[in-house]
Amino acid sequence: MIQTLSLRAAARQAMVILILITGVLELTGCVTTDKSLVTGRTRAYGYTWAQEVQLGQENDAAIIAEYGLYDNPALANYVDQLGQELVQYSEARGPSAPAEVRQTPFYFRLLDSPVVNAFALPGGFVYVTRGLMAHLENEAQLAVVVGHEIGHVVGRHSSIRAATQTFGQALLLGGAVGGQVLLGGDAASSILQGGSQVAQLAFLSYGRDDERESDDLGLKYSAQAGYAVDEAAEFFRSLKRMSENSGGSIPSFMSTHPDPGEREATIHRMAAEWEQSHGVGKVERAEYLARLDGMIAGEDPRNGFTQDGVFYHPGLAFQFPVPEGYQLINQRAQVVMIASDQASAIRFYLESGVSTAREAAERFAAQDGIVVVQSGLGSAYGLPAQFVIVDAADGQGNTTRARAHFVQYNNQVYAFLGLAAQANYSQRESGFIRAMQGFAPLRDPAILNVQPAHIQVRPVARTTTFQSLVPANGAAGFSAQELAILNQVELNDQIPAGRTVKLIN
Repeated sequence: MIQTLSLRAAARQAMVILILITGVLELTGCVTTDKSLVTGRTRAYGYTWAQEVQLGQENDAAIIAEYGLYDNPALANYVDQLGQELVQYSEARGPSAPAEVRQTPFYFRLLDSPVVNAFALPGGFVYVTRGLMAHLENEAQLAVVVGHEIGHVVGRHSSIRAATQTFGQALLLGGAVGGQVLLGGDAASSILQGGSQVAQLAFLSYGRDDERESDDLGLKYSAQAGYAVDEAAEFFRSLKRMSENSGGSIPSFMSTHPDPGEREATIHRMAAEWEQSHGVGKVERAEYLARLDGMIAGEDPRNGFTQDGVFYHPGLAFQFPVPEGYQLINQRAQVVMIASDQASAIRFYLESGVSTAREAAERFAAQDGIVVVQSGLGSAYGLPAQFVIVDAADGQGNTTRARAHFVQYNNQVYAFLGLAAQANYSQRESGFIRAMQGFAPLRDPAILNVQPAHIQVRPVARTTTFQSLVPANGAAGFSAQELAILNQVELNDQIPAGRTVKLIN
């Protein structure tokens, strides 16, 4: 949603036209006071505990719809069992916790996303991605990450933030490890939070004090559960390497999360303190890596991918061109394309509650607060299609123009929504039309039958450098350096014979 009238204003208007993004919570609670489960001190919260549980319940389905659950019941059950064990060591199960808190069930979901991420919704809902699990080396690291997210729930950090901050439309919840936003990437950040740096900072999920408290709690729960919590430092080092490898960084003053390098040093210090009272705990590396063997690595092309300027979706058998100069973000429930100057965007999604393109167009045009500029028959490789062009004003003299295009295909109605400032629309319309009218059935057998890459956990036959184990150009979309980060090693590190490593095939 963007900057100038570009899309910061357009984003607000898109909320009138059609919700441009899912996975956000409307914050309408009022301030209340309660005792902290962690410190015992009375403080202000935006919601009661019962309201937090309700928020989590209402939005859990939206998170699942957005990302999808990873289709591996054994691995999903493993994540849930680990989470349930850690919760028992949390203040939510302590004798001083109110009965409603002690009786609140926690849920631990494994999401089908390659983004290295973990986050929580209030009221006991914790999510980790397969991308995060792939970048961990042992169960001890996973325990600390899951414990960190439990800490956000128990610390009621979303509710604290709701009580102390005022937001325009909605607050993105979640404690994305390492400062990642839910979607990942600068363009996604723009779509979620408006293009300006100020807007992005305003919507960051938790304060740094909350993050540090969750770090402390994650280590505490994991140490009490018997894990070697010092192992987590290597994961935060990996986060720093991932950021550096992508050409970015996460400086402390730019993120609510402490810098990964800072966290690495802090964890070493805190872990040493826990080891004095609990001893060195379990790591469970071999067992953990065995569970990852065969897991999908990186993006799953079955859910859509871009190649040579065309977006293909083998699972649903369609394709359309990506306008030049647009960055594409592929999500489970939608595809969003953002212009490089962030002055226009296109959303593609599956329409619901209608059976024809005409019905969808008529429903779109009938919305309050918009003015229909033009409408008529669309064009998309002979498929039934309709388009509507509308204007929407924000009450401050800014007007966004949107082109909606609906097409019937395989008993579904697909929709495109192109957004730009009214003054810039004519310059952007050709890109909108190119994507919309380029929607076509996918018939190429090679693309229809494409399969994802998978992690292979294999022992090293002889002592050698990690670099010698991987192709110079990497594998399956992973560079050699990314494969090294995946294994938490350097390319020139010596890997002893018999040690298992994660390769991609």
